[in-house]
Amino acid sequence: MQKILTVCLGNICRSPMAQGILRKKISERGMDIKVDSAGTADYHVNEAPDPRSVETLLKYDNDISDLRGRQFITEDFDNFDLIIPMDEDNYGHIIKLARSKEDSRKVKMLMNYLYPGENISVPDPYFGGPEGFDRVYEMIDKATDKLLQDIQR
Repeated sequence: MQKILTVCLGNICRSPMAQGILRKKISERGMDIKVDSAGTADYHVNEAPDPRSVETLLKYDNDISDLRGRQFITEDFDNFDLIIPMDEDNYGHIIKLARSKEDSRKVKMLMNYLYPGENISVPDPYFGGPEGFDRVYEMIDKATDKLLQDIQR
């Protein structure tokens, strides 16, 4: 079974949205993949996703209210095959924790699945309005389609 970890800063907006989107797509496609999410910071450990993230996904019949925040730990390199940071800052934090080239090779920016090598960040919608969450949903939705296509090959 393949294991994917999505990562943002606080694990209440982007990474739980990505986890929920992937979880639903994996289930619908009958794929054998486990998905989880984490944050590089410890701001929201054990907290539910941001209500705006929950509300955005509910528009697509996707309930992520069961998810809880946790912090990325070095052992995640042992427990996951693919680690997907949402932006360059979080990519940098994760790479600093890598113990080997093997660890580093597991880390791939999400938007690079659509735009290889461009290192486009999924913007943090936390300080904005609902339209930011909608935009983030659209970005993650498209990129995760490509990610899962690549895995199925």
